[in-house]
Amino acid sequence: MPRITASRIRTGATRLFAPLLAGATYARVLHLVVGWIFAGVILLIYPGTYHRSLGEIVVKAVVLDVVLLALVALIPAARRAEGVQARLLLVPDREEDIGVEPSRTWTDRRRTAGWLIGRTVLGSAIGFVTTFGILSGFFDRLTGPDAARYLVLAPVLLFGYGWLVVGAGRLQLAMAERLLGPSPAERLAEAELRAERLLERNRLARELHDSIGHALTVTVLQAGAAREVGDPAFVARALEVIEETGRQAMEDLERTLVLLRETRPGGGPADPAGAGEGAAGIGAVGSGTATEQPGIDQLPALFDTARAAGSPVEARIEVSAGAVPGVLSRESYRIVQEGVTNALKYAPGEPVGVRIAVRDGQLELRCANRLVAVPGRAGGARKGGKGLRGIRERAVLLGGEAVAGPSGPVPGAGAGAAAGAVGGPQAGDGAEWVLQVRLPLRLGS
Repeated sequence: MPRITASRIRTGATRLFAPLLAGATYARVLHLVVGWIFAGVILLIYPGTYHRSLGEIVVKAVVLDVVLLALVALIPAARRAEGVQARLLLVPDREEDIGVEPSRTWTDRRRTAGWLIGRTVLGSAIGFVTTFGILSGFFDRLTGPDAARYLVLAPVLLFGYGWLVVGAGRLQLAMAERLLGPSPAERLAEAELRAERLLERNRLARELHDSIGHALTVTVLQAGAAREVGDPAFVARALEVIEETGRQAMEDLERTLVLLRETRPGGGPADPAGAGEGAAGIGAVGSGTATEQPGIDQLPALFDTARAAGSPVEARIEVSAGAVPGVLSRESYRIVQEGVTNALKYAPGEPVGVRIAVRDGQLELRCANRLVAVPGRAGGARKGGKGLRGIRERAVLLGGEAVAGPSGPVPGAGAGAAAGAVGGPQAGDGAEWVLQVRLPLRLGS
């Protein structure tokens, strides 16, 4: 048998009396009173109570109440009004469990009618108990000859009545969540909105990773080289590159902040998949300082930055920027930027080969550099980090594919090739790390 302690007694007392003193209980009582008042007003107007039997009064009042409430439920805004009121007075644990959208289907109207009738019935029942059971019944006896006996029972009866009200409030909340809660269509729309927001956050994370990561890689390499060389002219050039790279990173950051601020009418994110013209190239909207997101035409500047960092870049761009749709041009820039950044990071000073061309209706991107042995990293192998995952995500969103690994895997070889082959070509034997991406032109917009 469990031992009775002071702690257990305090816990039990809290569970018994805390709901009676909670603010949510009194807010729910007010919500019950609204339903009771509605039924009472209708009762007094029609059929009235003068010279009528109780059965006749109840039957006519109930029929009239049901008809009026059913008619009110046909108004689309009624569901919204009831949802707002229920959120305010019923104090749900999660507000989204009670919808605040107007009725759109007949199912919504039927559920609203059920809610209106149910809340009126429940409020009227509590009102009846309060009026005829507590006020008229019990307190009348406190003035009679047996007042002392009933006075002793008063705390017990009041405690029971309090818990009756608590239970009625909780029942009313459960009814609201069931009858005013989001419909299946609304839940699907909410799930789609959450998915869009998740895609938007992932896209912005990729933008930050690619642009800021590239800037930091170039800055670290330039600063380290300047410290080692010590030549004033080289140092001046390194500082110039660092300044330009930092300025570009600040523009990218400002552009990302604009994307975070801007939303579509209705609260949705601005083009979560990054496949729309407005989101990817949002330009100066909102702040007046953000610039157009870079595209293929700005790749030469990127290559110059890599060359200044000490890695020769041999680039062959066999397509004009105007021949590639805007979103494809911008995403291609980010993909190549990530490929060059990885080359600077994992093979500093090694030549980087970049080729961009259109073949069979697809834009082909290739970035390759020689594998270099790095202490603590077997064979110069690279981990499939956020950069490569971001490239694959960009390619998939555009209907293409991306593969990366030693010795240049062939596009179409499958996802297994993208992770790199363990036990394949090793650093120092002339092997290359190759990133290849193919994007269909027809999906760009």
